[in-house]
Amino acid sequence: MQSIPYGRQHIEQDDIDAVVKTLTGDFLTQGPKVKEFEDRFAEYIGVKYAVAVNNATAGLHLAVLALGLKEGERVITTPITFAASANCIRYAGGEVWFSDIDPDTYLLSLESTKKLIESKPKGFFKGIIPVDFAGLPVDLEYFRELANEHGLWIIEDACHAPGGFFTDSKGNKQMCGNGNYADIGIFSFHPVKHIACGEGGMVTTNSEKLYKKLSLLRTHGITKDNMEENHGGWYYEMQELGFNYRLTDIQSALGITQLAKNEAGVKRRNEIADAYKKAFQNKIKYQRLPEGTYNAHHLFVIEVDDRKGLYDFLRTHNIFAQIHYIPVQTLPYYKTIGYGNANLDHSENYYSKCISLPMYPSLSHDEQAFVIEKVLSYFKA
Repeated sequence: MQSIPYGRQHIEQDDIDAVVKTLTGDFLTQGPKVKEFEDRFAEYIGVKYAVAVNNATAGLHLAVLALGLKEGERVITTPITFAASANCIRYAGGEVWFSDIDPDTYLLSLESTKKLIESKPKGFFKGIIPVDFAGLPVDLEYFRELANEHGLWIIEDACHAPGGFFTDSKGNKQMCGNGNYADIGIFSFHPVKHIACGEGGMVTTNSEKLYKKLSLLRTHGITKDNMEENHGGWYYEMQELGFNYRLTDIQSALGITQLAKNEAGVKRRNEIADAYKKAFQNKIKYQRLPEGTYNAHHLFVIEVDDRKGLYDFLRTHNIFAQIHYIPVQTLPYYKTIGYGNANLDHSENYYSKCISLPMYPSLSHDEQAFVIEKVLSYFKA
């Protein structure tokens, strides 16, 4: 059996053709493909505005800046996520406060977050960054109620979840990143994610004000709109200290063709998840799926007692499972700034057992059967 990674991109001839066509065209960057990708992505998600960026970390940075996060202000996020979900707060000089996860869904716990917020004076926190971990959508309706009660904004880190949705209390399907409950959503186009652009990201919002702010900050703070002066057609103004966080037309062309396949890709990911669940039911714990929720399945995570043993065993059979994630508060940087003693028992218990099995649309039935057989055989030995 050839090497089986935990995730991988799937590039087809139409993807290659789209990139080549752009390479032989007039624009490699700051051209029409970027806007086309933004418009198509916004339509797919069901949101008013989408801003393409060079990666999701840049998108998170722009999001906290657009929402006005200032030095010393406090934001809550989950410890079970990639470090960027917390780092963006630090980029703006803010303080990260971690709240524990639900032990069954692995998502930021509403109850834990509510308890944390209510333990402090009103105004102590500025925002919440929930993460649609592994592709499972956070039920943002209830987080929105909590945020409104305490005057907080919400950034939905939906990097794992394009195509996922939850069902709100009125029975409406709420696509991840559609902006109906979060102020801003963030997506990633890293190769192991659903939509592969090499690198890339998208920021989504229903707020015209935030859209304009995000667009300005993405391109050095430079604009030709609403200028104080105008010396001629060449003239522009730098109105804020922004960044070069642009996505290229080359990457956008790839993103457009990849986006067109996402619905089928998510369907296949769910077929793979169902096969894992059938094999592991009543034997191995896996992420719980709340009723009315559609998991986009960036990952399929199981919990086992001998995690390192299984990890090493699978590698001997060319199955390259991965661990998602090391709790952020335990990383050396966060320990040195005072997070080492955070009391997040569910997160640390989860980390001691979690392992992500291969999950990507091009995973064959035979490859998955091989993975399942090896996992089960390890615990029978």
